[in-house]
Amino acid sequence: MRHMLFVSALLSAALLSGCVTTAPVTQATLHGDAAHPAQTQGWVETRLYFGLGVVGDDTHGITEQGWRAFLDAEVTPRFPDGLSVVDVYGQWQGKGQATPERLRSKMLVIDYPDIPANRDKVEAIRAAWKQRTGDQSVLRVTQPAEVSF
Repeated sequence: MRHMLFVSALLSAALLSGCVTTAPVTQATLHGDAAHPAQTQGWVETRLYFGLGVVGDDTHGITEQGWRAFLDAEVTPRFPDGLSVVDVYGQWQGKGQATPERLRSKMLVIDYPDIPANRDKVEAIRAAWKQRTGDQSVLRVTQPAEVSF
């Protein structure tokens, strides 16, 4: 009797092991046009860091309305297919400074095909910010990106 229970348990385990399924492979959900390709090759992600003003001093620097006006005038027309903006805290300490400069900041994230026209658009955004604010720099970080929609 024990032998038959053991054989029955082994047979059940063997049959059940054939029922294991794997998770379905996910596919891109939006595709079929240039803005939403099923697969992407040669795309990059660029993060731009913009200082809006010194932390704790809301009387100087760029306001939230000023930032949105900049997005509407300089960024969105160049990258209308989408972007992300993240509020960030930034700081840096120059040579000879005793304490770091703490800044209210925005990080702009844009994913795009890495072609000369798009790289030029990113540089135009940086130049427009520096011209508008008098800032000396806009930090740019660009990395290859695998993108799927």
